[in-house]
Amino acid sequence: MSDSEFLARRFESHRPRLRAVAYRMLGSLAEADDAVQEVWLKLSRADASDIDNLAGWLTTVVGRVCLDMLRSRRSRAEEPLAGPDGSGAGSGDGGLRMPEPVVSPVSGVDPEQEALLADSVGLALLVVLETLGPAERLAFVLHDLFGVPFDDIAPLVGRTPAAARQLASRARRRVRGGAPVVEADVERQWEVVEAFLGAARDGDFEALVAVLAPDVVARSAAGVTRGATAVASQAAMYAHLGRFVRRALVNGAAGLVVVRDGRVERVLSFAVAEGRIAAIDAVAEEDRLAALDVALLDA
Repeated sequence: MSDSEFLARRFESHRPRLRAVAYRMLGSLAEADDAVQEVWLKLSRADASDIDNLAGWLTTVVGRVCLDMLRSRRSRAEEPLAGPDGSGAGSGDGGLRMPEPVVSPVSGVDPEQEALLADSVGLALLVVLETLGPAERLAFVLHDLFGVPFDDIAPLVGRTPAAARQLASRARRRVRGGAPVVEADVERQWEVVEAFLGAARDGDFEALVAVLAPDVVARSAAGVTRGATAVASQAAMYAHLGRFVRRALVNGAAGLVVVRDGRVERVLSFAVAEGRIAAIDAVAEEDRLAALDVALLDA
């Protein structure tokens, strides 16, 4: 085996982790794959004999690549204008950039998806991460989710280790305030989601309110709606979509997919906490849904 072949094999062994880092940083599978490919190009051009810790080197490089991509996104004015709780935007206001969902059949996720979705990276968490500044997001993802020391993060963001720690701390507070601690039992999640769907189909407003947490948040690219009464009113408007809904796992949790004429129109992700729905995240952008295979929902 040649040195280049050996290096390629070593890189492939790290690819799942790198893809997981990039997905949490970018909220897009396609962009995550582009970032990982860029890391491979950088590795293939580097002198691998000078790299003592390949895993650490690759993780920091993918972090730097993703940071550049996030900053480029900001320069194109694509950053969100609303916080995860709806601050700065109300129902019908634009500005929230929704991440790309990972949709699986109810039978379960495949091994590749399991690696991607490790550590309970639900869609609600990704929505909150989308509201962070690039440097905050990098510090939080690399340190809190992947255990990278602040000494290694500091050069990436051009700060001291202490300043990098502060970035992660600020991000952590926002994540805790916007991403609820969800029910781990998927079957219990389904019970709550089915109750929500049934109430919407029946037009039972009181039942809808009962299944929603008082401070529930419904988020989409169109804006943010807060509170059980407001979200229940919104849900009732979509009751006619009931016959087009299919059950699916969305980022490993109970979710719904709206399919009409063989095309995915909307993906709904539910964060269930303490027996009620704490957050609903809806993805309807064509570029986010284009890669979804309707056939996999029947698997």
